[in-house]
Amino acid sequence: MLSRDHGVAVDPVALEKSISKATEALLGYRQSDGHWVFELEADSTIPAEYILLRHYLAEPIDAALEAKLGNYLRRVQGAHGGWPLVHDGPFDMSASVKSYFALKMIGDSVDAPHMVRAREAILSRGGASGSNVFTRFLLALYGVVTWRATPVLPIEIMLLPMWSPFHINKISYWARTTMVPLMVLAALKPRAKNPKGVGIDELFLEDPKSVRMAPKAPHQSASWFYLFRSLDAVLRVIEPMFPKSLRQRAIDAALAFTEERLNGEDGMGAIYPPMANIVMMYEALGKDENFPPRAITRRGIDKLLVVGDDEAYCQPCVSPVWDTALTCHALQEAGGDDTLAKAKQGLDWLKPRQVLELKGDWAVKAPDVRPGGWAFQYNNDHYPDLDD
Repeated sequence: MLSRDHGVAVDPVALEKSISKATEALLGYRQSDGHWVFELEADSTIPAEYILLRHYLAEPIDAALEAKLGNYLRRVQGAHGGWPLVHDGPFDMSASVKSYFALKMIGDSVDAPHMVRAREAILSRGGASGSNVFTRFLLALYGVVTWRATPVLPIEIMLLPMWSPFHINKISYWARTTMVPLMVLAALKPRAKNPKGVGIDELFLEDPKSVRMAPKAPHQSASWFYLFRSLDAVLRVIEPMFPKSLRQRAIDAALAFTEERLNGEDGMGAIYPPMANIVMMYEALGKDENFPPRAITRRGIDKLLVVGDDEAYCQPCVSPVWDTALTCHALQEAGGDDTLAKAKQGLDWLKPRQVLELKGDWAVKAPDVRPGGWAFQYNNDHYPDLDD
């Protein structure tokens, strides 16, 4: 017999079987201490960036790991020849450029069919000069394009007062944690070690060294675009005139900001982009791989890897709080004494992870509010998420 719920025909027996199977799957995936954490797969950019980070630093080649990362990147290549931001999604220029670069870096021939398809897809859409700003910074660090292709990002931003139109505390936490070490890199302008000397000039319709700032995108407001483009032009002229002492103060402020939030092997912001930028920042500052903040952060990046028998990829972060909370909610909906007992174990795991002591960056705007949120990851006390 069929029952109706909101106009949808439902077979109660089939529904009960589905719920039972789903519940068994969730209970089977539970960690030994009562919480849940599932793999957090993003798009191809993070595993591609992981490969490029290793070659940026000239780390010893791990052929077995690179082979598995390569298998993953080839599998998620889209039918359009490039790489999407979601499964079976449309072509994305930045994801495609990074994925092609990473595959070429690990030894894929530019004449291999999948590389030819990717190159044709990129060139037919205007070439790699259509990459987004973060990809342009990566390409500048590799010397593929010049720093004229990136916006001026003066490290002196770290010294601006709170009342200024732009302040580091007026942008989102993921952007803040990513930008602070990136601003140090932009100030020092280091070059990737890149021992193989791999480049991707073939992905450009023009000489990549001639690439300048990107034109206005259709979705951008003309007034805001030209305001920031004018500001960038002014900064490009006056930035070289900034006193060296001011620059050093700003770099010191960026380091102090970073080191207060390093967060052990969980990493600053507990997300991949700032962690990778921090490792490159310390490299640019002359700190070797044994320098504790760099070494700890680098180990944290490897903890984001998901390595299988044939494939591997790098997660942008982990999500145990999110996963456990949602799973406990689902188990309570499913019901049953044993199921509810397991859900309670998960909730018991969540309770002590509430951030009750440390006032994170949010306290700048709400100094009288006591802490009380949860982070998305295992540890990220400076940045609890509102939706957790």
